[in-house]
Amino acid sequence: MAMSAQENDSIATPDSVKEAVPAIANPNYIDEVVWVVGDEAILRSDIEIARMQAEQEGINWDGDPDCRIPESIAVQKLFINQAAIDSIEVTETEISQAIDQQINSWVQMIGSREKLEEYRKQSITQMKQELHDEFKNRELAQRMKMKLVENVTIRPTDVREYFKNVPQDSLPFVPTMVEVEIITNQPRIPQEEINKVKNELRSYTDRVQSGEMSFATLARLYSEDPGSARDGGEMDYVGRGMLDPAFAQAAFNLTDPNKISKIVESEFGYHIIQLIDRRGDKIKCRHILRKPVVPQQAIDATMVRMDSIAADLRANKFSFEDGATVISDDKDTKNNRGLMANITEEGRTSRFQMKELPTEVARAVEKLQVGEISDPFTMTNSRGKTVCAIVKLKSRYEGHRATITEDFQLMSSIVLENERAKVLKKWVQDKIKNTYVRIDDRYKGCDFEYEGWIR
Repeated sequence: MAMSAQENDSIATPDSVKEAVPAIANPNYIDEVVWVVGDEAILRSDIEIARMQAEQEGINWDGDPDCRIPESIAVQKLFINQAAIDSIEVTETEISQAIDQQINSWVQMIGSREKLEEYRKQSITQMKQELHDEFKNRELAQRMKMKLVENVTIRPTDVREYFKNVPQDSLPFVPTMVEVEIITNQPRIPQEEINKVKNELRSYTDRVQSGEMSFATLARLYSEDPGSARDGGEMDYVGRGMLDPAFAQAAFNLTDPNKISKIVESEFGYHIIQLIDRRGDKIKCRHILRKPVVPQQAIDATMVRMDSIAADLRANKFSFEDGATVISDDKDTKNNRGLMANITEEGRTSRFQMKELPTEVARAVEKLQVGEISDPFTMTNSRGKTVCAIVKLKSRYEGHRATITEDFQLMSSIVLENERAKVLKKWVQDKIKNTYVRIDDRYKGCDFEYEGWIR
């Protein structure tokens, strides 16, 4: 089969791929424990993998990377350990969503799932399994940090005082920001595809009930939830509010661990669920997730419809905002008249830097003038589903040096972040004093950011 010029370019320019998608780490040495923090070990391979990822992401360390990389891993373990003590949780659904978004981003950058698997020398399933613990730990550490600084506040006078003596050329540069409106439609999945998935799930139930195979084994073999499949479909203890409503209703109605739920449709696909244990207002269960395949014919038909909607919008038959309210399937923006929201640690805003937009949206917006409407395109939404979309560039704010009058929110966030950093640094410093630490001799000459590692 002949390849397009674009496909040939992708294969012929591996450097661009390497910058976009990290390769799998493959250290060629015998592994060993080099740090111990509390009851957590840090392996030499952990450090080498972190080094490779930092190089690929262009991270510059403030100090010797040979010292700062293992120290950063040790600090993360302090936060993760405290998160466990404080019962901070990350659901498997949240982990799965984050991993799916990462994989989809890589696929968009490299061109296809097949090219991604070839480049990383792993299947998509293997990538998801490899990323699971990293994403879970990263999110646990982040939530612990946010809990520690949730009461940190600043006053307007603090912001003005901080920037009062900052030279004009040292003021932060505010990058170009955009406001974007979006309409999405999800391609219709044929009933026969849905029936196929349901029949597969029914067959799994029959196999468990007949004693042919355990639920956990079937989950490992067939579940499309990367977070739980590796553990036999098993999820952590979780409250009702952390689950999809339909999934929660079915799971919490289970009372007998030997029974399997009826097929449940959630926003992620179709499930069967088995209860493991109940502890107060939390349950522990295992599940199998199957996702119906969206046929290309359905995607093509939805793209034609979206193209027609875009043409009507350009002809002013109705406004983009009214169209988003009535037509769009995207429940995150539908009630906001299509306006996308950028939710950050500092709060909620409608302004995005281009790098903060989903890759497919950014590509469409880049070609638009203010008020223009894009051609339809496909993307993967936050729930891992394929949708067809059109966007409108509502406004663009060109990059400039920050001013108190125009960019007070940005300046406030800088001052607030500085105050939070002080609180976190003190917490880490105090935590080190009360935590067992053992460091390999090769690191004892390091100039660490925090005191107390070497005793």
